[in-house]
Amino acid sequence: MKTSPWNKDRIIGQKRPLQISHIWGIRIRLELEGKTRDLALFNMALDSKLRGCDLVKLKVSDVAYGSSVSSRATVLQQKTGSPVQFDITKGTREAVAALIKLGNLHSKDFLFRSRVGTNQPISPRQYNRIFHGWVEKLGLEDSLYSTHSMRRTKPYLIYKKTKNLR
Repeated sequence: MKTSPWNKDRIIGQKRPLQISHIWGIRIRLELEGKTRDLALFNMALDSKLRGCDLVKLKVSDVAYGSSVSSRATVLQQKTGSPVQFDITKGTREAVAALIKLGNLHSKDFLFRSRVGTNQPISPRQYNRIFHGWVEKLGLEDSLYSTHSMRRTKPYLIYKKTKNLR
C-alpha cells in the first residue's frame, strides 16, 4: 500500500508577515473586546519573535521582576537550546502587567495559562487556534498566515522601513 505525501497537489510555502494595518486592527479588536490575555499574547509574540512552543511556555519570572515588567528578556529556545534576547515595548509591558494583575499571577506561574489543569500553559496548538481567530476577524485569507507570521512580522516591518536588518 503506497501512501501519498500530505502536501501532494497543495501549494505550501512561506507564510506572509502581518501588515501594520493588520497589527492595529487586531490590537484594537482585542482591546475593545477586553481580551487581556490575548492582547498580551499578541504583543509578546510580535516583540519576542519566539516560536509558538517557546512563547506559550513563558513564565512571569521570564519577563517581570516583582510587580514591574522588564524592558528586556532572555529566553532559552527549546529547538536550538540557545538563548535569545528581546526588547519588550511599552505597549507590551502594559498589556503583560495588566494580565499579571488581572490573573493574580506569581513569578513561577505561566504567563499564558490554560483553563485546563493547574498552572498549565496554553498549548502551541491552542495558540494557533487563537491566532487564526484573530486573522479571521480581520477577514484575511486564513491559509496565507500562521503563527510563524508573527515571527516574521517585526523583521519585515524593520526591513521595509530601513532596508537594513542590522
